[in-house]
Amino acid sequence: MTDKFDQLIARAEQLISRIEAVLPQPLSAPDWSASIAWRYRKRSSGHGVLEPVRHVAGMRLSDLKEIDAQKEKIQRNTEQFVSGRPANNVLLTGARGTGKSSLIKACLNSYAARGLRLIEVDKADLTDLPDIVDVVSGLPEKFIIYCDDLSFEEGEGGYKALKSILDGSVAASTPNVLVYATSNRRHLLPEQMKDNLSYSTAADGEIHPGEVVEEKISLSERFGLWVSFYPFSQDEYLAIVAQWLSALGVAQPDIAAARPQALVWALERGSRSGRVAYQFARDFAGRQGA
Repeated sequence: MTDKFDQLIARAEQLISRIEAVLPQPLSAPDWSASIAWRYRKRSSGHGVLEPVRHVAGMRLSDLKEIDAQKEKIQRNTEQFVSGRPANNVLLTGARGTGKSSLIKACLNSYAARGLRLIEVDKADLTDLPDIVDVVSGLPEKFIIYCDDLSFEEGEGGYKALKSILDGSVAASTPNVLVYATSNRRHLLPEQMKDNLSYSTAADGEIHPGEVVEEKISLSERFGLWVSFYPFSQDEYLAIVAQWLSALGVAQPDIAAARPQALVWALERGSRSGRVAYQFARDFAGRQGA
């Protein structure tokens, strides 16, 4: 009888171990010395992990041209944050390829030596933001939660989680965590014509915004700092091309000769963005053997 009981206990323990292996586990702290940037990833089992970025993009603030006003705002806010002074969550919005993501990466490289760290979180994983904040809240480093190309559709769970972390939770804000997000649109939820039907006007002309519209703009308003980016003019685009060609080692006479090709490249791509300028510079430098 004793042997059968022991076997039953052993099988039960094996079963419990298998069940525990597939249940979501609390997010554990990684080795923070492994990198200055991290990605939050979900395993197939549902477990969330913080993975170190082994090769962080070597972007520098000096590499970014024709966005001086935007650079000044982001750099000032990041300086305040790293120095332990009050700073804001940031929403960078505007035209594609104009340097929104590059500016955040450049700030990370500039302030990493002073304790700035970055955690990239995909939109689909924003529901786990409270767990991530709990893991880093007691550390001396300053953490930017980075969400790239952020926008939501109706009913997505990450919307509520991000909204709560920014300004709506009963818990106090964590002083060593800020959210920096990029988006091609300022209002992060889609706006539709039918939303305007919820506006009403009183007899004295006072406007009453509808609840639908209020909900859709409430997330954007929780970002304390909005930084807008705009399409580049032709001269600005060519200046960025010249900067990247120089950074890639192309000689000045060749940079001047590349201008017509750079314009054709932009025309074919239908955009004069910083991303297009960088892509042209890499193509041209590669063909030149730089």
